[in-house]
Amino acid sequence: MLLKLLRTYLRPYGANIVAIVLLQFGATVAALYLPTLNARIIDDGVAQGDIPTIWSLGAAMLGVTLGQIVCQAGAIYFGARTAMGFGRDVRAAIFSRVLSFSTREVNTFGAPSLITRNTNDVQQVQQLVMMTAFMIVQAPIMMVGGMFMALREDIGLSWLIAVAVAVLGVIIVTILIQALPLFRAMQTRIDALNRVLREQISGLRVIRAFVREPHEASRFEQANFDVTDASLRVGRRMLTLFPVVQLVMTASSVGVMWFGGLRVDAGEMQIGQLTAFLQYLMQILMSVMMSTMMLMIAPRAQVCATRIQEVLGTRSSVVPPAQPVGDVLAHGAVSLRDVSFAYPGADAPVLSNITFDVTPGTTTAIIGSTGSGKTTLVNLIPRLFDATSGAVEVDGIDVRRLDPEVLWNTVGLVPQRPYLFSGTVASNLRYGNPEATDEELWHALEVAQARDFVERMDGQLDAPIAQGGTNVSGGQRQRLSIARALVRRPDVYLFDDSFSALDVVTDARLRAALKPETADAAVVIVGQRVATIADADQIVVLDDGRIEGIGTHESLLATCPTYVEIVESQFKAEEMA
Repeated sequence: MLLKLLRTYLRPYGANIVAIVLLQFGATVAALYLPTLNARIIDDGVAQGDIPTIWSLGAAMLGVTLGQIVCQAGAIYFGARTAMGFGRDVRAAIFSRVLSFSTREVNTFGAPSLITRNTNDVQQVQQLVMMTAFMIVQAPIMMVGGMFMALREDIGLSWLIAVAVAVLGVIIVTILIQALPLFRAMQTRIDALNRVLREQISGLRVIRAFVREPHEASRFEQANFDVTDASLRVGRRMLTLFPVVQLVMTASSVGVMWFGGLRVDAGEMQIGQLTAFLQYLMQILMSVMMSTMMLMIAPRAQVCATRIQEVLGTRSSVVPPAQPVGDVLAHGAVSLRDVSFAYPGADAPVLSNITFDVTPGTTTAIIGSTGSGKTTLVNLIPRLFDATSGAVEVDGIDVRRLDPEVLWNTVGLVPQRPYLFSGTVASNLRYGNPEATDEELWHALEVAQARDFVERMDGQLDAPIAQGGTNVSGGQRQRLSIARALVRRPDVYLFDDSFSALDVVTDARLRAALKPETADAAVVIVGQRVATIADADQIVVLDDGRIEGIGTHESLLATCPTYVEIVESQFKAEEMA
């Protein structure tokens, strides 16, 4: 998964990668040449008392060092640009894919996990790219080149290199095999921590209202402890690498000095050669250490890449049509033909055999007990879900064949849980129509019975709105959401229990103001209060996902026991007449 992700999103940066490799190659060659120059200064200059040779070789060392610095700086520059661009592109790809998801896929992953995958997980893979540009390109070149140069100085000590590298390799592989499942567990626990934190921030008012602060603090403490524990377990495994590498490097240095000293004493090598061999050994082991640092990041990056690919590889269950229909002849007619819907793995369908029509200029209300499938039914019209069987048609065309842009421009949805974005009143209303004028915004607010409280807000249309609309009341959020839909002027209005937070007087005024505004549109209202839907042209009564009755308020009172039961639960017997 990691290699697939890197191949896909590093392809546009091929020129940068070539530049990084060439610059790192130049910097490494310079670093490998320095010990040889140093050995010549010792053997040809210091040992022979040749001052001009010392000066000339010293100047050459300074020139090589300057070249190394320039190459290294260039590699870091291109590496940073490549890593940052890679991260940007992957985040954009995840965001784009999530936008294409239906509600089913979003619920499958969960919002906290999607946030973690688009932030923390991408950051881990991005860090891997950066470390690769800075170290791993250099490490193999230095390792191979260091071995060649060390053997060029003295073959008799080569067995020390083989032993040191073999010992390090066995230790590193053993530790990484133990660490990989721990990295996977850590990412899962980060998801859990994000989920708990998001729930607590969103439900802060409920927590305080029920005095559940100690309980929620305990939940957060447990989730936080789980992440800390996983991080410590990973850290304990990985941090053993550094002292092990240091121990091997120190032992190797002692071995070189011991056995090299014997060879110098026997006249088989010179002091400068011994010094160069020791430096090359350190470079080889340093390259192994750089690879070790990389391998510390690689297992976690592998886990993160798998999680990222899970999102990128998930296709929406709501598939765009291969040949979308872009032309519609009518103006908002909605038809459901024997529609059924079931969630994957569910024992029973949420909706079964739903059939009814909504014509332009009429209002259809949907009522039923909690869990009867009202919201699911409404979500099928804008194609937030696809029906399991049957057909949902808008303007006589199955929504699965309609161009998504045409469908979404035709339908205006006010969801059951109204959501406002951080910004201003005006910016939220213009989600419905970015070109709307201030006069159109005020008109929509007036119809939605929101003008009075917006006028009292500091800044009015430019008044700030917090994320989620938390700085306004539930009823105000509902009215602003209704105004947002009115600004759009769609052919089909879907009000999913959008009047529940309004008092009876405001509810009545709003419904009266809506009538002339929606006179030519098809209107579908999901309601809990009979008073809200009693004057609808037709009322659809749902019970356990099935239609129990369709008709006007008066006809249902005479023919539908389920509707009568709902009415009796809200009104006294004498109010039913």
